[in-house]
Amino acid sequence: MQVKILGTRGEIRATHPKHLLHSGILIDRKILLDVGEMAFLKYKPQCIFITHLHPDHAFFMSPGGEINPGIPVFAPERSERLKTMHIVTGSTEVEGYRITSIPVIHSIKVKSMGYLVEKRNKRIFYTGDIISIEKRSLKGLTKLDLVITEASFFRRGGLIRKNKQGEIFGHAGVQDLVNLFAKCATKIVFTHFGTWFLKDITSGRRKIKSLARNDVTLDIAIDGATYKI
Repeated sequence: MQVKILGTRGEIRATHPKHLLHSGILIDRKILLDVGEMAFLKYKPQCIFITHLHPDHAFFMSPGGEINPGIPVFAPERSERLKTMHIVTGSTEVEGYRITSIPVIHSIKVKSMGYLVEKRNKRIFYTGDIISIEKRSLKGLTKLDLVITEASFFRRGGLIRKNKQGEIFGHAGVQDLVNLFAKCATKIVFTHFGTWFLKDITSGRRKIKSLARNDVTLDIAIDGATYKI
């Protein structure tokens, strides 16, 4: 499988020539995971899977946003902005790919999913925004060839808040995500960068690379980067 990283910027004001666009990855020019920019539709994918309905992952959720792609769009929940959207549950077969939705912890206002994409013996997992994954869901994430996950915050613990009911929401730190996925993946690619990274990219890259281990490779995505699995 070939993975093209379309956008690498989180929902922040800071930008950089290599990190201008919001979230989206394209697999084999057929499957689009997240559509943070309307421009991503120019690739004419055969289907779209959205991790959660925040504007930097689903551009049409912004005020005045509209979408009518004429192709199947799957998401964890419905939206009045796209009434034809399909609710994603379990696994879906698309053109020889098996796409399995994995619930992730991120927001208490919208439902959030990661997606395991499999073809033949290759396995890619894309998280979208994430704090963690429940143990029962983690059991299905083994022998991953590639994990693509977020880097909104570097520090251990990221930025996690809790409401009065004790529900948590926010983002894990890069250090936490390395610990989480190093057990099941041979390569982790970071995207969806926060201000901490864009204000000093040289330092940010060095910090992420410092977490590399003998059994797992870490990489820093840029807009337009491609990975072949």
